Amino acid sequence: MFRLKKSLDQVIHSLAMQLVFHHFKNNLALIAVWITFVAAFSGGLGKVYGIHYLFLDPEYLGKVSFWSFYIVGISFGNLIVAWHITTYILDAHRFRFVGVLQRPFTKFSINNSLIPLIILTSYIASVIRFQTNNGLAKPTDILLFTLGILAGIISMNLIMVLYFRFTNKDIFKFVTDKVDKSLKKTLLSRDRVMNRVQENKADKFNVKNYLDLKLRVRTTQHIADFRNKEAILKVFDQNHFNSVIFELGIIGIILLLGFFMEVEFLQIPAGASSLLMFAIAVMLVGAISYWFKGWGLALALVIFVLVNAGAKLGIGKGANQAAGLNYDTILTNYSIENLRRTHSRAQYEKDKLQMLKTLENWKAKQTDSSNQKMVFLCVSGGGQRAALWTVNSLLRIDSALNGSLMDQTFLMTGASGGFIGAAFYREIYRRNPKVAFGAEKQELLNRIGKDNLNPVIFGLLVNDLFFKLRTHQYAGHTYSIDRGFIFEQNLNKNLGNVLDKPINTYQEEEENAEIPTLILSPTIGNDGRKLYISSQPVSFMGVSHSESEFNYPRIRGVDFQRFFEANESYNLSFLTALRMSASFPYITPNISLPAYPRVEIMDAGISDNFGITDAIRFISVFKDWIATNTDGIVLIVIRDTLPDAPIEERSNPSMIDRLTYPIASVYNNMTHMQDISNDIQLGQMQKWFPGEIDVIEVAYNSHSEKNNASENERASLSWHLTTKEKQHLIENINIESNQEALRKLQELLKSSSNP
Repeated sequence: MFRLKKSLDQVIHSLAMQLVFHHFKNNLALIAVWITFVAAFSGGLGKVYGIHYLFLDPEYLGKVSFWSFYIVGISFGNLIVAWHITTYILDAHRFRFVGVLQRPFTKFSINNSLIPLIILTSYIASVIRFQTNNGLAKPTDILLFTLGILAGIISMNLIMVLYFRFTNKDIFKFVTDKVDKSLKKTLLSRDRVMNRVQENKADKFNVKNYLDLKLRVRTTQHIADFRNKEAILKVFDQNHFNSVIFELGIIGIILLLGFFMEVEFLQIPAGASSLLMFAIAVMLVGAISYWFKGWGLALALVIFVLVNAGAKLGIGKGANQAAGLNYDTILTNYSIENLRRTHSRAQYEKDKLQMLKTLENWKAKQTDSSNQKMVFLCVSGGGQRAALWTVNSLLRIDSALNGSLMDQTFLMTGASGGFIGAAFYREIYRRNPKVAFGAEKQELLNRIGKDNLNPVIFGLLVNDLFFKLRTHQYAGHTYSIDRGFIFEQNLNKNLGNVLDKPINTYQEEEENAEIPTLILSPTIGNDGRKLYISSQPVSFMGVSHSESEFNYPRIRGVDFQRFFEANESYNLSFLTALRMSASFPYITPNISLPAYPRVEIMDAGISDNFGITDAIRFISVFKDWIATNTDGIVLIVIRDTLPDAPIEERSNPSMIDRLTYPIASVYNNMTHMQDISNDIQLGQMQKWFPGEIDVIEVAYNSHSEKNNASENERASLSWHLTTKEKQHLIENINIESNQEALRKLQELLKSSSNP
């Protein structure tokens, strides 16, 4: 019993344990960074967005490999280095005997590694568990992944050790007068270190042992009474200076990478970029704590207030601009009066008449002499998940209809990722009308499923987080390069460079009904109105068609072409238009339009994630023509959520759950509320539309019994998908409910299907 108590006492009073106790008592901000990382890779933070997959299944150059995990390991090692440097600067003076040791920083780091070691063990265990359960990686692959992490961490720590091995001095070099004379001229942090030593004249920590370089337990008894405080001061002084240089070097390298962020080879995994951001956070917290002590929190608040005030005054990085628009001309007045002027009754009638010509062209294109069903294609948002699901669904639907889907579809509406998928499919059909039967189908799925997150997070790290210095040219205008631009360029590259064109490129083909008309509808953040973006003027989408309302028309949406005509709206990049409709919060920045007051554009899914509202609006304007010239309407709704998902049982809510429930419930049920609203509108449509209406839903169902999947296994809402998620999405079209939807479509549209 006595021996057990003695052993326990030795453990508790070891330098490693005392450092842990001290960190949890005095360095909670630094501990919070580790907790955030653990929450990220364990699924406790943003699991629905697939944040944990960024660390458990990182992708580099299009695949998960040893090198992708090696890069994550290097970033993890960088976080560990930042942790050691920061805590050494903050706390080494509290353990004065450390300054007496040979190679004090290295030995401090070894004893300071308990927290990183526990987290590393947990991370590797999570990677192994995920890769094993994923079922797509061989045991040898999992071993390589693990070795990649360890090799990356070792590489980074080896760089640190070598740097400090040749730069740091220890106490014995001072005592024997072998110190470089230039060291005595180093005044950068001397006063600060002297103050720290004076604050800790009495050793508050009863440290009885420590680990040496060979991980052997050494007693501190023989060094406890070292009296040369000046020599100890010089050791800490010089070690701190070298530590600061090392940290500045890391930040300098990150800033330098910003000039090459478009180079695919340098676009490291998003998980690695996130770890580098964690490391910067550790350095920043450490710097504030070191220089300002107890005033650190107050300083952070002051800096936040100043930065916030600067942004409000227009000082800083400026707004994110839409490529193709002219921001140098007079800003368009965004006011009710100007909205009414550009959406006048005369303009309404003019745009309606133009669209009637397009409808007539569509009718003339139909091969059957009898009336035809008019198809409206509505696709839901949902990041990469929705994009892949939409393209896969369109391939299967088009194949089931013998290639007639695009011919019979007049209008395409929707939001976010699903709309990117729909636009991509339309472009591929435009180039190859037999795409649904060609050998390139798998290539299309591979392209739309490619990662879009790595370059965006990398751009945030090396460019947007610091300075946006670089620019690019489009349509004769200059714009800043930001992560939004990087997203567009990477998306275009993934899709085979087929969407990089001004939006008016499609105008003639849409007017001639050679391809379906496409209307994007992102949300205007200022007032919640929709911004209708099309190659054709569509002012009729934004005002009521009712004659009784034209005296005081209520503007429900804004025709982008007409309203921003003075800013060269016709030159808007189609890629930028797609991004405006898919502004994923905090990942792709919101775009500001050249208007006063400044108009901020947000994701289309905020208003209607399914595009049904816009389809109904269009039908209401042209209901008479449609009823007269067609056999009715078929709304094909491709959605990445189940319309009537099982109601999951809620566990006993925690206090945090109770506090956040009012807001969280609204956010989590947004799509359900939109479903209810859309169902009401569809029900009312039965009353005012005289023709037949059929609604066919093709839905990604993660509750499918055939796939034995629960909602927890649902593909994440992200711009990055794992191999297993892609496979699950592609196979989901084969479940019975979706096969039944295909059979119904064949029955409804068989007259236009060419055998």
